[in-house]
Amino acid sequence: MIRRAIPLLAAFILATAPAFPAPKSASKTSVPAKAEAPLKVEALLIQARAASTKGDTELAVRQAQSAIVADPARPSSYVALGDIYAAAGQSDYARSFYDAALGIDPAQPEALKAIAELGKNRTSTTANAAQ
Repeated sequence: MIRRAIPLLAAFILATAPAFPAPKSASKTSVPAKAEAPLKVEALLIQARAASTKGDTELAVRQAQSAIVADPARPSSYVALGDIYAAAGQSDYARSFYDAALGIDPAQPEALKAIAELGKNRTSTTANAAQ
């Protein structure tokens, strides 16, 4: 009985196949996803900045990391994460993310400015410690 059921099932599937809609092609599904990615990344970065402003550093870090995962080629996400770490007093982590942004875009103005600020803060901290 099982041997007969399989050919009957196969015949049924073949007979009804045109009734099922064809799967969407990969090119059609990838275009809207790429169009939505910048909006998703911007929303994540806005949420990260808001959380950082409220003092929720952990949430801010997670949101910025999610933005990096969503679009790893976007330097502004790395800068945002660096800003969060800089505000939390973790300059080594901040510098590493600013460097990552500069690895993507060597002329990224926000990353260059942030690294310069870190250098100023390090110099003033060292001078204060020497006194």
